[in-house]
Amino acid sequence: MHIVLHQPEIPANTGNIGRTCVATGTSLHLIEPLGFRINEKEIRRAGMDYWEKLDVSRHMNFACFLEEYQKHPGARLWLATTKAKRAYTQVRFGPDDFIMFGRESAGIPEEILVEREEDCIRIPMLADIRSLNLSNAVAIVLYEALRQNDFAGMQQEGELHRLHWKK
Repeated sequence: MHIVLHQPEIPANTGNIGRTCVATGTSLHLIEPLGFRINEKEIRRAGMDYWEKLDVSRHMNFACFLEEYQKHPGARLWLATTKAKRAYTQVRFGPDDFIMFGRESAGIPEEILVEREEDCIRIPMLADIRSLNLSNAVAIVLYEALRQNDFAGMQQEGELHRLHWKK
C-alpha cells in the first residue's frame, strides 16, 4: 500500500502520517514542493523515533510521481477529495494501490481530479465542514484499505505487559 501527499504544508501532519505508514508497512510518497523542510523538528516530534524506519520517496512534481506509479502494474491510484461523488467505503482497494491526499489548504488540484473522476473518493461528513485534518483522513482511508486486504502481514493480537489475559 502507498500513501501519497501532494504538496503537504504542515510538518506535524506529515510526521503523524509517516508514523502511521511505519506502523502499517505502507510507503509514503511526497510530491514537492513541500511547505517545510523534511528535517524540521515538528516532523521528528510527530514521527517520533519511527521516521528512520519509514519507506519515503520524494518526487519533484506530479509528473515525476506518475513515472514511479507506472512502475507498479495493476496498482490503482485513488484520489481522496471532498469533491468526489462516492465514499471510500464504496471502492475495492488492492494491496499495492496508491491513495493520494492533497495539501491542507487546498486539496488535490482540480486539474488532476478532472482527469480521474472515477478514481476520486471521499470521506462522508457534514456539509458545513470544509475537511478533516490530513493525518486523520489518511488514517481513516488507509485502515479501510488495509481491512479490505485482511490486514496482510500485520499483527492482529496483542499481549499485556505485566499481566495475562484470562482464558
